[in-house]
Amino acid sequence: MPLARRLTLGDAVAIGLGSMIGAGVFAVWAPAMGVAGSGILIALAIAAVVAFCNATSSAQLAAVHPVAGGTYAYARAEIGPWWGFIAGWSFVIGKIASCAAMAMTFAAYAAPEGWQIPVAVVAVAALATVNCFGVTRTALLTRILVACSLLGLAVTVAVGFGSASAASPPPLPDASAYGVLQGAGLLFFAFAGYARIATMGEEVVDPARTIPRAIVLALGGAVVVYALVGLAVILVLGADAASSTAPLADLLVAAGWPALAPLIRVAAAAASLGALLALLTGIGRTTLAMARESDVPRFLAKVDERHQVPQRAEIVIAAIVIVIVLVADLRDAIGFSSFGVLLYYLIANAAAFRQTGAARRYPRVLQVVGALGCLVLVNSLPVIASLVGTAVVVLGVGYRMLRLHLAGRRLGS
Repeated sequence: MPLARRLTLGDAVAIGLGSMIGAGVFAVWAPAMGVAGSGILIALAIAAVVAFCNATSSAQLAAVHPVAGGTYAYARAEIGPWWGFIAGWSFVIGKIASCAAMAMTFAAYAAPEGWQIPVAVVAVAALATVNCFGVTRTALLTRILVACSLLGLAVTVAVGFGSASAASPPPLPDASAYGVLQGAGLLFFAFAGYARIATMGEEVVDPARTIPRAIVLALGGAVVVYALVGLAVILVLGADAASSTAPLADLLVAAGWPALAPLIRVAAAAASLGALLALLTGIGRTTLAMARESDVPRFLAKVDERHQVPQRAEIVIAAIVIVIVLVADLRDAIGFSSFGVLLYYLIANAAAFRQTGAARRYPRVLQVVGALGCLVLVNSLPVIASLVGTAVVVLGVGYRMLRLHLAGRRLGS
């Protein structure tokens, strides 16, 4: 059964913004500043350029292939089933790590000490339940959460710039080229939310027109928000941001507005929930597409007849995320997520590069820059994230090889 086309341009932009804003503004500054130092804004610019190139590739592909699954489906159509599988597998494992990171971020801001893990688990279960009752409910809740987080960020930026002249924070350490690239790789984690729009191509109204516009609008809005927030953090906290678990709340305290700190905690919780909701939705659709091709168990390919959503995939993904929340660390989850997502977009750029004729919307140089950027950033990530990511990708490839081998034996018998 096909999915229903119910998402408008506004819905798609909200889902993309909800993923990007929640994914990084409240979670990524400390690790990124810790490695990039005074080059944090350069790292942000590099991440934004690579993200823009990848976004144009995703938009170009989505306009021609408006189906669920994102680059999994695009790469299968443009360069072959194996490339599609690697893209889909990389997306699923990377974004499952992102879900765990967002659940933990939400709990860090919203739950008292000692209750973070149970609250994170409940958040995952609750949002998976929302997703199981229809995509329009997902879009509506995402709009509400994005509005709450943007309000909190606007207050924080205003306070930060207003207090910048009186602040005298410790300066950020000097930047190194490797540190800036590693910071860009971690910050890329924050920009990857526009993929959610493409993975939901089967549910967007007039996808050939809506998806490219939504991707560019959502990414542009996120870049502006990140630049303003990052600059405010630098001006008020400086090097102290690298060791902060809640840098935006600490910014308000350092600026002399401690009474507003609870507001930013509410905004952070809302943004993290918005990101988690959109992430669970996107992973469910990619898993659905992979199950339809038997690249993951076909049991997950069923679409609920009443609500027209892949409920089985949503439930299984939520269960895996809950397990990761119980055993994982936030910073490791961010690095592992970036590894999977960068591989995903490397393949997206390769698939878009092969398109010709009327399918081309952007010059090939953007796909070349995007692919090279992905390669550079993935090789600059923390070593442990790259090693674990490589091992999980190899595990997925081994699974598919075994499945194809067994299928071939059955046909030959």
